[in-house]
Parts: sequence; structure tokens; C-alpha cells
Amino acid sequence: MTQLRCMNRTTTAKYYVTNRFVLPSKRTDQIGNLLKWITGQLAVPPPFPFLKDPISTMKFLCFSDLHCDQDAARRLVSRSAEADVVIGAGDFANRHQGIHDTIDILSAIDKPTLLVPGNGETFEELSAAASDWRSATVLHGSGCQIEGVEFWGVGGGIPVTPFGDWSYDFDEMKAKELLAGCPIGGVLVVHSPALDTVDHDTSGRIRGSQAIRETVVQKQPQLVVCGHIHSDWGKQVKLGPSQILNAGPQGVFVSLLDSAS
Repeated sequence: MTQLRCMNRTTTAKYYVTNRFVLPSKRTDQIGNLLKWITGQLAVPPPFPFLKDPISTMKFLCFSDLHCDQDAARRLVSRSAEADVVIGAGDFANRHQGIHDTIDILSAIDKPTLLVPGNGETFEELSAAASDWRSATVLHGSGCQIEGVEFWGVGGGIPVTPFGDWSYDFDEMKAKELLAGCPIGGVLVVHSPALDTVDHDTSGRIRGSQAIRETVVQKQPQLVVCGHIHSDWGKQVKLGPSQILNAGPQGVFVSLLDSAS
């Protein structure tokens, strides 16, 4: 096997191709789309039989909104053995209380874990609580890379919630700043949903963020994980090529390879 490394402005990934491979003429369009992706004309790599995007082989365990539910936290620790990457989309605490107890349980997860703060805890509080959790990374207006896959995270309530001063919130303008570095075609972890996706409250009103929606449309992350709106826990929708999940406290396994098949 010959290693093929494809790069654009924001993504570096490894792929493999056989030394001898004859492409039938019906794949001409596929080759053209592949070249467009390599040169940055397409944001998301097209499906192609002998290329595998690293994200397609990952199994994610996604959750949100534990709100100090220690039993749910213990179940997530047990389920994490089946995952490659664990994603926690905020609200580990209740109004800034109990975060250490919740994180102490979750810290038994030894798989790579990405966390963003919810509106119930600040970035600083979450970072302090998870400081001894070696496999965890706290993101907020920042990103990281795991096995060649780019991740970006933004926490807090967006837009500003009606809950009062205790809520860790950001307006849409600040959210745009925090989202600006989101890579193309990666994974976006946010506490708040994109507008008019998985953000319908119990009365049916949409409560999501316009800034997050615009980022999803522009950057086309392959997966968006959020929480915040409890009435849409477990719901998944597509916005363009992006799969959006409102995870909830029980946890949801996501495999993009399964979703694409």
C-alpha cells in the first residue's frame, strides 16, 4: 500500500491507495470532485471507494446536560468503552454547583474526551474541575486534533438566555468571534444548537443560535454535537451535509460511516 497525504488550508489527513488500480470511466466525475476537494474547491471530501476520511472510522459517544446526574454519569463511563472519542456538550453542573462531583465520576473515562461548558458552568470552572482528567480537553473558542480529525468547541448559552445573571451566556456577535476558527469539514461541539435545527422548546418555539447556524452552513462540519434544549434531546437532523445531534444525558453513539451508508 502507498500512503497518500491530502492537504488543504485547514485539514491534514492520511489516506491509502493501492499501487495498482485502474479507474473505470464511470468514476470520472468522482475523480473530478476528489480533485476539487484536494484543491479546496469543496469543503467536504466526496465519497470515494478507496479513500477513507479518518472521521468516518470514528465511533463517538455524545452526551450533554447531565446537571449533576451521577447515575447517568456512571452509565456514560461504562458505555465509553465502546467509543473512540467521547464528547460532552455542556451543563455538567446546576447553576455552578456540583460540577466537581460530576466530573470526578466522568474522569474514569480514559478515551479521548472533549468538553465544552454549558450555561450552568463557566469555562474556568469546567477547566478547573477537569484539570486532573488526563484524557479530557476543554474547548471554548478553541480547537484540537485527534487522529487527524479537527475539532472545535464553543460553550455557553447562545443567544443570551432569559435565566438571569447566573447563566453563562453570549450574544450572537461574541459567538461569531468564538466560532471564527472552526475548521472546514471537522467536528463542531457547542452547548447551544444551531437555529431551527434541534432547538424547539416545549411550546415549539425555536431557541437556537443564528451565529452557530451560519458557521455550520459556511464550514460544513461533518458532525455537530449540542444540547441545551431539553425537549429535543436525542433528536438528529441534517443541515446541508452536516449531521446535527442534540445529545442529552443518556448518551448517543454516532458513527458517520453508518450514517452515510
